[in-house]
Amino acid sequence: MQHARIAIVGGGLSGLYAAALLEERGIHDYVVLEARETFGGRIVSWPDASRNHDDGTAERSIMGRFDLGATWYWPAMHPALQQLVQQLGLETVQQHEDGQMLIERSRAHAPSRVDGFTSAPPALRLAGGMGALVDAIRARLPADRLVHGRQVTGLRQHDDRIEVQTDNALGQAASYHVAHVLLAVPPKLAASTIEFTPALPDVLQRRWQACGTWMAPHAKYVAVYDAPFWREQGLSGEARSAVGPMGEIHDASSNQGDAALFGFLGVPAQIRRQTPDTVLLAHCRAQFVRLFGDKAARPKAEFLKDWAADPYTAVAGDDNPDLNHPIPPPRSSTEGPWRNRIVGIASEWSPNFPGYVAGAIEAARLGVEALCAPNTAASVLH
Repeated sequence: MQHARIAIVGGGLSGLYAAALLEERGIHDYVVLEARETFGGRIVSWPDASRNHDDGTAERSIMGRFDLGATWYWPAMHPALQQLVQQLGLETVQQHEDGQMLIERSRAHAPSRVDGFTSAPPALRLAGGMGALVDAIRARLPADRLVHGRQVTGLRQHDDRIEVQTDNALGQAASYHVAHVLLAVPPKLAASTIEFTPALPDVLQRRWQACGTWMAPHAKYVAVYDAPFWREQGLSGEARSAVGPMGEIHDASSNQGDAALFGFLGVPAQIRRQTPDTVLLAHCRAQFVRLFGDKAARPKAEFLKDWAADPYTAVAGDDNPDLNHPIPPPRSSTEGPWRNRIVGIASEWSPNFPGYVAGAIEAARLGVEALCAPNTAASVLH
C-alpha cells in the first residue's frame, strides 16, 4: 500500500497539466496513474520520440512527427492554451490550406476540384506534433510522481481515505491510499471501467455513462512522403469523399522535413473491427492514388490508429460517432459519500471546450482550483 494526498487517474494532457498546476501551488504529494505504457492519452504523435528505433524500421528516417489523435487548436478561440504554448516555448505551424480542394462523389468519375477555403479563425498545429505539448509538461514534473502501466480498476472509501486499486498488464495489483482523486479519464470510461465503493449517485453515474468520449469512434490514417507532391498540382491536400474509406482528408506535412497526408476513416467501427489492418491500409493508399496520383502509392511510412479499438479510450457503445462535441456532465458529486472527494478533469468536463485540447487545459485548471479552494471541505491546502 502506497500513500499520497492526491491521485490523478490518467496521464493524458489533463492529468499531466493538473500535476503541473499542483506543483505550481507547492503541492508535491500526488501520483499520476496511467494505464498505458506511454503518457499523452488521446494525444499521440508518431513516431514516438521516447521510443528507441534501433530495430531498423522506416521510422528512423522520418523527419518530424505526425498526429494520430488531437491535431489542431485555434489561438483566437483558445487563448489559455495559446498562452501555455508560448510559456513552454513551443513552435507552431499554421495548417496548410493553400490550393484547391478535391471532392470525390463516386469511383466512376474523377474527383472534382473546388476552391479551397481558409479556416477562420486560423488553425495551428505544433512543430513536433501535439505530443510536443505533452512532452514539455511532462519534462517539468518529477519522474517519481508518474506511474505508467497501471490501470485504475476501483475506488473504495475507507473512513477519511480512498483506496485506489490498480492492476498492471500482468494482473498484478497495487493500491494507493489518498485523500482526493482527480479523474483525468473521460466520464464514460470512468463510469464503465472503475468500480466505485460505495456506488456513485445514480444520477451522476447515468450522466457520466451517457457522455460521449471525443475521438472514441474514430480512426485516422497517416501516409508520409518525401515531398508534398500534391501542392505541385495546385492542391491543398484537403479532400472530401463520399466513397471512402476516408471521408475527410488534410495536409499533415511537418515543418521539419517530411510531407504527409492524413484522413479520418468513414468506415464504421464495427466493420473496421472485422477487417485486417493490411486491408484497410491498402484501401487508404488506393484512395490517395485516386485523389492525388501515382506518387501517393508508395509512402515511406504509414500508420493507422483506430481509437475505437483502444481499451483506454473507447468502451462498448462508442462505435457510433457523434459529430457534436459532448455536453459536459457534472464533474463531481454534490451529495453522498463522494462529495468533495473526486473531481472530473478530462476534456469532456470542460464547460467551454469539451473534447478539445483546450478543454483538457480548462478542465484541469478548474478541477485543481476546486480541490485547492480555501474554506472548503475539499481543500488540500488546509
